[in-house]
Amino acid sequence: MTLSFKHIALSVTTLALFCGFAVAEPVTGTVTNKTTNKPSAGDDVVLLQLAQGMQELARTKTDSRGHYSIEVPGDGLHLLRVTHDRANYFKPIQPGTQSVDMEVFSAAPQVEGVTLDADVMRMETEAGGGSLHVVEHFFVKNDSAPPKTLMSEHPFELYLPAGATVEGLAAKAPGGMAVQQTLVPEDEPNKYTILFPLRPGETEFQVTYKLPYTADKGFEFQPRPTMTTDNLVVMLPKSMTFKPGPSAPYSPVQDEEVSAQTYLARNAQPSQPLAFTITGAGQLPRDADQGAGQSQAASGSSPAAADVAAGRGPGGGLGVPVDKDAEHEGWISKYKIWIVLALGLFFAAAAGFLLKKPASGSSARLGPEGALQVLRDELFAVETDRLSGRMSEAEYQKLKAAFDLVLKRTLSRQPGGSSPEAAESLDLTHVG
Repeated sequence: MTLSFKHIALSVTTLALFCGFAVAEPVTGTVTNKTTNKPSAGDDVVLLQLAQGMQELARTKTDSRGHYSIEVPGDGLHLLRVTHDRANYFKPIQPGTQSVDMEVFSAAPQVEGVTLDADVMRMETEAGGGSLHVVEHFFVKNDSAPPKTLMSEHPFELYLPAGATVEGLAAKAPGGMAVQQTLVPEDEPNKYTILFPLRPGETEFQVTYKLPYTADKGFEFQPRPTMTTDNLVVMLPKSMTFKPGPSAPYSPVQDEEVSAQTYLARNAQPSQPLAFTITGAGQLPRDADQGAGQSQAASGSSPAAADVAAGRGPGGGLGVPVDKDAEHEGWISKYKIWIVLALGLFFAAAAGFLLKKPASGSSARLGPEGALQVLRDELFAVETDRLSGRMSEAEYQKLKAAFDLVLKRTLSRQPGGSSPEAAESLDLTHVG
């Protein structure tokens, strides 16, 4: 029997449609505004593919009842993004998922209940001398009632010391993963804005920067919090000297298990004198401590360690507490100290998961044979395997600890440190 061109075309079209329906099925759900406890109507719902960047596959809007329906291919892990009041909310969609409900919050430029739980400054000199390396970590709490997201032109502001060279910024929303961000300079010298929504819960920011430094002359810091800070913490090697300024309210924190000096100022006010001077040289032994913590998390030596490693405890998996009762000892406890010691992992993870494939001609700047690209691909694969359930938490912790250390050292060996090209990130703004 001879088939006409019309029959062949019809058959091909039918087969294509059949295959399309076989690999793509609708995922439905409801978006609820937890500020009002009502359906959220008119929100943008976008499906993103977690491969070769964050490619948009489909988009729709929620109806008057907050319902949506979107076609999701059955091959691999995808991400659902809902935008409400200019703030983005995300959830992964694993293969076979048929329903995904989302929670959003009303946003406002001013929200009662937003406080700065802690500003932690962790500093050390570089091994070669000539500069001071600072990792500053902010813990911002949003205890608004009813819960609201703070979103404005200046959601979180901060001051950096004069002469600081910013190396990078990472942000982590409540329950989310670390993503790379950009500091936006304001008109006032040394003042910056982080354009990242402050959702209900605890948002974390980590800024890394360098300062010109000589060990004998030292450096005078003049912290300028933009809001009341419950805990202003300074950590430095024991080989360095800390000298508070006149009337500065710092007190030493004693902890024999931490090989560092720690100083704390409680209830620090924007108008309060908070200056201090550091001199000398030294490095913090973070690599050994991080390795021990990761081993403890991977081995599951205690329920508390397992909870935090899995992101169920305070801090969302950034570190491992030294003991299970640490969270009850107040903020400056062994648990929080341990998180501070693991800050390097936080930014390294953000940089690793978000490094974008270099543009044509930039591979040479990223190291021999595209070392950073290889690391990016491997780290992204590990994270995807974890989210999709193909990798256990213990396996994830072991691999991540190794990748973080290699990535950190690879970036540090690039000419001029972490280059802008290496720091480019995927479009994951406001992930969480």
